[in-house]
Amino acid sequence: MRIATWNVNSLKVRLPHLLDWLARQSPDAVCIQETKTEDNSFPAQEIANAGYQSVFTGQKTYNGVAILSKTGASEPVMAIPDFDDPQKRVLAATINGVRVVCLYVPNGQSVGSDKYQYKLAWLQATTAWLKNELAANPRMVVVGDFNIAPADIDVHDPKSWAGQVLCSDAEREALRRLMAIGLKDGLRLVEPEAQMFTWWDYRMNAFKRKMGLRIDHVLVSEALAVKCKACSVDLEPRRHERPSDHAPVTAEFAD
Repeated sequence: MRIATWNVNSLKVRLPHLLDWLARQSPDAVCIQETKTEDNSFPAQEIANAGYQSVFTGQKTYNGVAILSKTGASEPVMAIPDFDDPQKRVLAATINGVRVVCLYVPNGQSVGSDKYQYKLAWLQATTAWLKNELAANPRMVVVGDFNIAPADIDVHDPKSWAGQVLCSDAEREALRRLMAIGLKDGLRLVEPEAQMFTWWDYRMNAFKRKMGLRIDHVLVSEALAVKCKACSVDLEPRRHERPSDHAPVTAEFAD
């Protein structure tokens, strides 16, 4: 089973890229973030024509998440229980016996800001919810744009990013607490020391200069960690005209 995650940064703009990528890579499921698309405008038919069923929750201009799968998804959850939040950032569903959770973690804006405090509170609520999800679903993957680089190896210039949003100590600690419920970093299972990035700023020619961060992750439960055969970042879509600023990440699991 191959499961991917990709922040498309506007599904309306990036739909041709997504359809091309699905045709080339053919994952069993892909979780997308920042669809920026209201539910009544979601391109479900175009995606169905490509061989994928869709579950989605979105809003105009901001946020929005979706799970696309070849076999369909069941038992969807579209919000963090007991956490009042109008932003569409969470989607979970079961696909082929695997609980797939798609997250678009808040950016945080800047350390100490109201949006930063919201990010930390959101992560705390998400961790509590995922702990319950994992107890009920031992075969679980949690994927998405986490807006956190876990360690300095995941940052092109750790000194310039030190203490900044996406790399601050409190964010990294929140991610460690989330993973401590029983999740492993899929990429680090297969590439423990490789420096790979998944996001590059549109400015400063960052992609060509390899000025990136690894903030998109595939986290896997213990039951799936032992079956993780591969995990990789596909740079090709980032080279397209009008690309997303993120690249897809795909993990492969033995049956």
